[in-house]
Amino acid sequence: MKRMMLAALGLFASVAATAAPFVWPNGAQAAVTLGYDDALASQLDHVIPALNKRGLRGSFYIPINGPTLPARQDEWKAAAAAGHELGNHSLFHSCSAKAPGREWVLPHRDLDKQTPAQVQEHILAANTWLQSLDGKTRRTFTPPCLDLKAGGQDFVKALQPHFVAYRAANPAMVTDTAAMDPYAMPVYFVEGWTGEQLIALVEKAAAQRAVVSLLFHGVGAEHLSVTREAHDQLLDHLAKNKARLWTDTMVNVMENARKQAGR
Repeated sequence: MKRMMLAALGLFASVAATAAPFVWPNGAQAAVTLGYDDALASQLDHVIPALNKRGLRGSFYIPINGPTLPARQDEWKAAAAAGHELGNHSLFHSCSAKAPGREWVLPHRDLDKQTPAQVQEHILAANTWLQSLDGKTRRTFTPPCLDLKAGGQDFVKALQPHFVAYRAANPAMVTDTAAMDPYAMPVYFVEGWTGEQLIALVEKAAAQRAVVSLLFHGVGAEHLSVTREAHDQLLDHLAKNKARLWTDTMVNVMENARKQAGR
């Protein structure tokens, strides 16, 4: 029994030794990624100017059928030129229609009626289109609705070689390299949050030296929105605390994190 206990303690020590906290650039306490889904007008009208004004960069996950395309395609090109990430959000924002509240999913965009091969083809075509806008081959992916299956089968695993990371898991802090799965990065849905709540979240990440990802949609307009005041309050806090809170695109943060993890 004593030997078994010692062996168990040795195992735990070995596991603990493999965990390593992140070391963020210039001694920052946390890595913060701001992600904006669905290519909404408020993102072009308010979010990108607000980020640029403060010297911050975000990730914008763009479906080709987004409401600002194709009429405002040049503005998305300008956003990429300013250092923002154009992330992959598939071609047509297909989701599973069977989940609660999914009455809006059109029958021909129902993942439950598509095959993994069909969805993978759409996502890779979206990569090609995004490259025509920004000239980049390295980017991240957010599955629409965070749905990972088509026709009841996983469609995302085979796509991993084409992406640096996925935002595809429930809210959580990632605090060390051993716990990180680049293709199951947690994300916080912040619909309706106040500025104080948003700031508290990034400060919680700082206390844990974590990477934290926030998912926005509309800002002051459209669906799943936060107010402009709340969003600006967060950006002001991030801008004033750049030395502590490294705020960058998802692709840049994840390339840094993957290097630390040796992946």
